[in-house]
Amino acid sequence: MLKPQPVPETPTAPAPEPHVRIADLTKTYEIDGGASRIDALGPVTQDITKGEIFTVVGPSGCGKSTLLDVIAGLQKPSAGSVSFEGREVTGKVPDGIGVVFQEDASFPWLTVRENIAFGLRRLGVDKAEIETRVEDALKLVGLADFARAYPGQLSGGMKQRTCIARTLVMQPRMILLDEPFGALDQQTRLIMNDEILDMWRRTGATVFLITHSLDEAVVLADRVGIMSARPGRFIEVIETGWPADRTTDGVFRDPHFGELTGHVWSLLKDESTKIMGGTA
Repeated sequence: MLKPQPVPETPTAPAPEPHVRIADLTKTYEIDGGASRIDALGPVTQDITKGEIFTVVGPSGCGKSTLLDVIAGLQKPSAGSVSFEGREVTGKVPDGIGVVFQEDASFPWLTVRENIAFGLRRLGVDKAEIETRVEDALKLVGLADFARAYPGQLSGGMKQRTCIARTLVMQPRMILLDEPFGALDQQTRLIMNDEILDMWRRTGATVFLITHSLDEAVVLADRVGIMSARPGRFIEVIETGWPADRTTDGVFRDPHFGELTGHVWSLLKDESTKIMGGTA
């Protein structure tokens, strides 16, 4: 009688190298000439996976924007480190990272097309290549019909699309978004959320988004990081489980959406209460 042969074990694939690795990061600000200090952030240790959307929520003043600035190389950490694609970020925006802020950063004297092309021209990119990239970006953000318009002729949502397109033409492998839709009305925000999802699917870029909107954080994310009161740190990171082809409408109709949002709020409410001195 033949004995059953053992089934060979399938080798486990090594875990992919994180796109961003944050290790024991802290940020402290000195005030009054160094007489006192504010511990703004950390310690924070967190990996960001290549190709994911990672959203961050936290109480006001918890260091969310500071964390984004350090990842972008716009601020230096007080301790710890951030690496992007295996290289430590050392005080300047790394090649391959694009940043979009809440404030309208478009140049009012330039047309939409000229605004989008601005960074490429400064780098001396070939004219034909600039035209190709700008046309693609205009189509991606739905501004092809407004290419010759000036920022003063655009709605708030269109201005933010212009800023996003100016980032996209640089072909970043990671996009950092710091509350980019905070000044927009709720309906426009929802439309922009779907456009972010569409942009993410088309480009394959890793997206790191800071937002005050719990709905926005949960709808867009593959993972949501909830930060504590200052000094900010991640108290929990939640996987949403949404499919890559998700839409805002589809997520809103999913019963899991309410459960996730409620859980995020329960954590965030406790941290926000701490900032308010224990009052609800």
